[in-house]
Amino acid sequence: MEEKKKGLLIVISGPSGTGKGTICKSLVEKGNFLISVSATTRQPRKGEVEGVNYYFLTKEEFKSKIENDDFIEYAEVYGNYYGTPKSKALNYIENGINVILEIDIQGALNVKKSYPDGVFIFILPPSMDELKNRISSRGSETQKSLMIRFKSAYEEIKYASKYNYVVVNDTVDMAVKRIQSIIIAEQCRTDRVKGNILGLEEEIINE
Repeated sequence: MEEKKKGLLIVISGPSGTGKGTICKSLVEKGNFLISVSATTRQPRKGEVEGVNYYFLTKEEFKSKIENDDFIEYAEVYGNYYGTPKSKALNYIENGINVILEIDIQGALNVKKSYPDGVFIFILPPSMDELKNRISSRGSETQKSLMIRFKSAYEEIKYASKYNYVVVNDTVDMAVKRIQSIIIAEQCRTDRVKGNILGLEEEIINE
């Protein structure tokens, strides 16, 4: 009997301005991908919706969930907690849906320790000049904040080798196609289809 195919846990990181969010949304639109909704203790911003943008928790609720091991990963940033709920993500994966975590490098490396079976993808810009252009084109950066983001990008790119794959986002369509190819290849790995292989071996033996 064919073993039920599980989804994959896909972790996507990269410097600000590389288009991670746009890539993730495009993957979801193309089907069988779901972006995991994080939990946070910060206050909702205008227009944010519970369960869509974040799950908003009190610090007491969040700490209780930490004690119960309810997060795949979590971190404290500027006095607020952020984390990835475990049960929802793993339930989707068990039901054959690929779950995307768009998280920072610190979170990604923590996930890798706990879930080495995940697929870790680092998004790169086509060039550093193009990255600077993308950040500048937002129009929301001062010269000082632009240089801070750019310096941070250099530091973050040093961690790309910690990931399974790097994908250059020259265009969103091409980046999405590359990630779709990675997922197809990962689903065909022998250690992921072991149950099917063993089933075929048994059929051959019994013939």
